[in-house]
Amino acid sequence: MIEGLLVLELKVLVDERGWFKESWQRARMTAEGLPDFRPVQANVAFNSEKGTTRGLHAEPWDKLITVGTGRVQGGWCDLREGSPTYGQTQTVEIGPGTAVFVPRGVANGYQVLEDATTYLYLVNDHWSPDAGYVNVSHKLIDWPLTPRNLSEKDRNLSTELQPVPPRKILVTGSGGQVGRALRKVLPDAEFTTSADFDITAPPERNWRQYQAIINCAAYTAVDDAETDPARAWAVNAQGPAHLARIAAENNLTLVHLSTDYVFDGASERAYREDDPVAPLNVYGASKAAGEVAAGTAPRHYIVRTSWVVGEGKNFVDTMRGLAERDIRPQVVHDQKGRPTFASELAKGIAHLLTTQPEYGIYHLSNSGDEVGFDELAMAVYTGLHRDPDMVQPVTSEQYFEGKAHARRPSRSTLDTAKIEATGFVPQNWRVGLALYLL
Repeated sequence: MIEGLLVLELKVLVDERGWFKESWQRARMTAEGLPDFRPVQANVAFNSEKGTTRGLHAEPWDKLITVGTGRVQGGWCDLREGSPTYGQTQTVEIGPGTAVFVPRGVANGYQVLEDATTYLYLVNDHWSPDAGYVNVSHKLIDWPLTPRNLSEKDRNLSTELQPVPPRKILVTGSGGQVGRALRKVLPDAEFTTSADFDITAPPERNWRQYQAIINCAAYTAVDDAETDPARAWAVNAQGPAHLARIAAENNLTLVHLSTDYVFDGASERAYREDDPVAPLNVYGASKAAGEVAAGTAPRHYIVRTSWVVGEGKNFVDTMRGLAERDIRPQVVHDQKGRPTFASELAKGIAHLLTTQPEYGIYHLSNSGDEVGFDELAMAVYTGLHRDPDMVQPVTSEQYFEGKAHARRPSRSTLDTAKIEATGFVPQNWRVGLALYLL
């Protein structure tokens, strides 16, 4: 059996006039396990003689097949790259009471079993001469009749299998810490920077050939956002709105990164996903608006995170540089939370896309004890065999005295119980730090 190829029984109502059936009924069929594949085109092929054989054609879209009149034998070969049933074939007889869902990348063909047979199918992308087709010989299937009326093209197809790559994943803002970490976890994704993919004015793509968008693009200059709110809102709120529209129109999953700064820090416990947002600054407000926008995509994961540490400018690397120069830094002690290593965040995002739990908001940081920035700095100094007492704890008021700055939440620890319930257990941040400092 080919994985993902689904055979459905259709209710056929018969009377003296003939018969009636619902060949596509979204609510019922999706409830029975059919993917909500959002068809955009309906096709009909009339076949005058039994024995007529077509295929096998692996087109870059999903299909739902049935017949209007007559019967056919459907035949399929799995050409999906990485599929557990790659190379396997399957056959099913299709009459008025049968429908078959054929996933993208499974080569499809059929043989007509009765004269004057009408073959019907829905697809979720428009036909194009420029689409990527991978076809294979009908000889891979054991047909009940001697094949006839083959097209010249089908007659000459090879039995050699060619893998069909899966739908793509687009990563925006890939020059940042999370984008760089995702390159190691999702090496086959398409990575874009703001220079070639501006989320405030997304360029055209054939979005039906994508399965997901991971939005790592963001305006993250917390203090600058206070004096440049228009740019912060354009990137952090309007950008996700554009991506959500694209995702909704093309049945894509949108993964959107958000922040602990949507909270005000007044909670006496770690923040859960359903806690009300109350941002203290323009940056946090723009990110909270971005969450609302991203949530309009039917298939969305909003991933809130905190204190990201990865390849690029980050707090841990700053402390490392100071420690290696034996500098005694002043570090705030009244902002509490937990760091998130970009490598762990990338793994969590990949986990959501792979396991596909319920759509919604998920908190994702490394696990472990809640600390202030001063304690995190001390841990860096200790890990580099420097005296942690070199770190001088100060209040935020003392640190920012005389400087223009945005208010920060005093506590932004995120409760990760929800994502842990899906099977992803984040690494303790102290373990992550030790490995990062190697």
